[in-house]
Amino acid sequence: MLKKEYIYKEFLRKENNILRAPYNPELEFYSAIKSGDINKVKEICVENFTSKKGLGTLSSNSIQNIKYHFAITAALIARYCIEGGMDVSTSYSLSDFYIQKADIATNFKDIDHLHKKLCLDYTTRMHNLRKHKICSIHIVRCIDYIQDNLHTRITLDELSDLVGLSPAYLSRLFKKETGTSTRDYIRQLKLDAAKNMLVYSDFTPAQIASILAFPDQSYFTEVFHKYMGITPKKYQSQHLRELALKEK
Repeated sequence: MLKKEYIYKEFLRKENNILRAPYNPELEFYSAIKSGDINKVKEICVENFTSKKGLGTLSSNSIQNIKYHFAITAALIARYCIEGGMDVSTSYSLSDFYIQKADIATNFKDIDHLHKKLCLDYTTRMHNLRKHKICSIHIVRCIDYIQDNLHTRITLDELSDLVGLSPAYLSRLFKKETGTSTRDYIRQLKLDAAKNMLVYSDFTPAQIASILAFPDQSYFTEVFHKYMGITPKKYQSQHLRELALKEK
């Protein structure tokens, strides 16, 4: 049986490192699973888990060491997915299932295969959960397209061409199934992305405005302040101070 003390301590160490890092690929990995981004998770999982660099030493036995790290990863994924809306019981039961499978594995190849299954299982469930209230394939396609293209200026006409519906009809259908307009939906996703970039990257507000295809920094600042009640620069400073305090 896996040693719970080792797992818990390493869990805390990894979680704190994710929060402290100005940019950390692990944050991107867990966020991709949480958001149900199947393509991104497949891309990240091309690298074998057992050959991943930077894993600490929790056991002198190499296979046991990987099992400990597998359990930590499963625990973190479960926690992120619960934050994303997955039922607590489902998320932890799924984590337990994969940890038990890893515990009886006898080689690295089996653990690598199990890690990919773990990640894609959670990601697919989150992907389906995100679309649970969406009935129309047209709106599903629009949402996928929007999430994949936040770096561009997305218009209603562009979306209507994508799904073969008139702009007026698509607008009504989108509002009916999501509860918001395409414009507001796109804006909210861009603001969510901007918040993460302000805290977990080295990009300036001006660079983020450009990356997310806002017309200019002034407009980005205006929209961000309207919805968040604070400017991007102040939001960044405030949250970086909070992360600094957590490091102490």
